[in-house]
Order: sequence, then C-alpha cells, then structure tokens
Amino acid sequence: MKFGICLASRPEDVDYVVEAERLGFSHVWAADSQMIWSDVYAIMALIAARTSTIRIGTGVAVPSTRTAPVTAAAHATINQLAPGRVFCAVGTGNTAMRIMGHPPMRVGEFDQYLYDLRGFLDGREVEYEFRGTSTSVRHVMPEDGFVRFSPRIPMYVSAFGPKALAVAVRHGDGLITSLPNTPDAVQSLWGRLRRTAREQMLGINRTKFPIANLTTMVVLRDGETLNSERVKRQAGAFAIASLHYTYEQMVQFGRRPPTDLSDMWDDYVRQVELTPPERRHQRIHLGHNCWVIPEEEQFVTPELIDRTCMVGTPEQLRTRVDQLYAAGLDQLVILPPIEEKEAVIADIARVFLK
Repeated sequence: MKFGICLASRPEDVDYVVEAERLGFSHVWAADSQMIWSDVYAIMALIAARTSTIRIGTGVAVPSTRTAPVTAAAHATINQLAPGRVFCAVGTGNTAMRIMGHPPMRVGEFDQYLYDLRGFLDGREVEYEFRGTSTSVRHVMPEDGFVRFSPRIPMYVSAFGPKALAVAVRHGDGLITSLPNTPDAVQSLWGRLRRTAREQMLGINRTKFPIANLTTMVVLRDGETLNSERVKRQAGAFAIASLHYTYEQMVQFGRRPPTDLSDMWDDYVRQVELTPPERRHQRIHLGHNCWVIPEEEQFVTPELIDRTCMVGTPEQLRTRVDQLYAAGLDQLVILPPIEEKEAVIADIARVFLK
C-alpha cells in the first residue's frame, strides 16, 4: 500500500510536505478550492522546489474554474520543475463550485473536458471548442523550457456515481475517491469498474488503473478509545466534512442521509440553516477539512469518526490496510486537520513506513 497526503494548500505548510517526503510518503495531493485555500499551482511549484522524490499533483483540479489548456499548462509547468514526479487529478468541483453557490460540472461536460485535457497533457494538438468556436490548439513552444510533457503526466479522475465512473474508465489512468474503508466497498467498486469497462469494450486492471482513497487515520495509544479528545482533534475535521457533503446531496438531489446519522441529522440541519439562504453556501464549508468550527463540535461523535475515518491500534490498522490492499486499493491519501497534521503523519510513518 502506498501512503500519500492531501494538503489544504497553504504556503506555510510546504515544510509539512518536506517532512512527509522524509518519512516516506509517496504522493502529495494539493487541494484546489479557490475560495477556501491558496492557489494550488503556486503551492505545487513551492513543493517542487523543496522536494526530490515525492510525487506532486492536484487533489483535485477543478475544471469549471480553469479551461483544459490552462490546467494542462499548469501541470506541465510543474513537470518542468520536477520532471516525472507530476500527476494530474481532476474532479467535477464539488466543494470549489458549491462554496460559490454553483453546482459542480455536469458529467457530459466533464467527459469532454477530460478528453481535451488528456490531449493537452500529452502535448498534442486538440480540436478545441472555446466560446462557441472550434480551433486547433496546442502548446507551440514546448521545447523551450516553458513546459514539459514528458515523462507522461498520469491523470487520475475523481468519481463516485455510475456516470462519472464511466467517464473515469474512458479517460483516466487511475481513480481518486473517498470510499468507506472496508474491503467490501473496494471490491464493490472494482465490480462496477469492470462492468463499466466491459460496456465500453475497454480493458481495466489494477496495474493500469490504480485506486487511491481519501481518508484520515488515527493510531490509538494503549487504552485509548474513540472518545479520546486526541482522537476527536485528529479525526474531527475529516468526519465533519462528510456532513458538509451529505447536506449538499440532500439540498441538490433530495437524498436523505444514511440511517446511522439519523440521531444527529435534524440538529445539524437546524444549525446550518440558522444562516440565511443567500449566504448558506459559504457557511457549509467553514473550516472544511482544516478544523472543526465551534458550533459543529457537538457533532463529532465516536460513531461519526468510526464511520468516516480509520482509527485503531497499530495491529488493527495493519490488518485493515492489508485487507484493503488485498481487495484492490493501491493508495491511502491521508487528510489530517491543520493543527494535528505533523503528529498524524508521524504516527502513520512509525506503523507503516519504517
């Protein structure tokens, strides 16, 4: 199993990535959400200049805010700084778009975006439609030190539903997702991917299509439980972010939350909806995956942590990771809260990266 980190992009946290590289983490996935965090490509450039082995990519790039040529040029610029260490991960823009009060990109548009982006990442000429006009577009000076398209930049696709998974299989070199951390969930995902590949008359296997899963992890100390204040500090932000996503699914699609959230859900909705509707899209993501805002601390329960995060003794976590790897998962991407991130990755490194 590979271990990566997801970074809430911020200039002062480049040292954290340097430390993650020293500890043996293989990837850094820098988050792209322009109204929450810093500019992702500026942070990736800083990381490229300070590191030598860790692979550097978006986690994930947002198509609605940048055209495909812009996204490709940004990655190819980082590839000029860190040749062969760059990957591109791209999704429809759940958080980045919703925090501005807009929905993510529709799957049909996303399909075309990925087709174009793959061509641009390869340095090819693409028949590209922009503002209603189609023209032949390519980077015209790729050999002059501005960008680098070789080694080839892998493209991970963020996908959850069946339509998005079909697009991921058609265009992607791998998948970045956020599944329940169980072997059954991983095996079920592989079943859907293989069915989708057969329908498209494509081949798919683990070697050519690795799967990375976004989560966080807490290594328990002797006698410690899920009720520990330390566990809440280290897992709370990721757990609460799952409620942000669930609320938006309810509002946009009318989807009720899972039954195991029923005890808290009405109280959570009442808390969110104290904010007037015209500002609610900003309120939902306050602290998103960085910290827990005070009014949401009451919802950081042992049950929510257990449902969304990987928490256990070293032995329990080793067993769980072995099972996930055997089921077909290739990388765990760890997203701890800002104040606890160094402690979290140090514990993980002691258990898994010696």
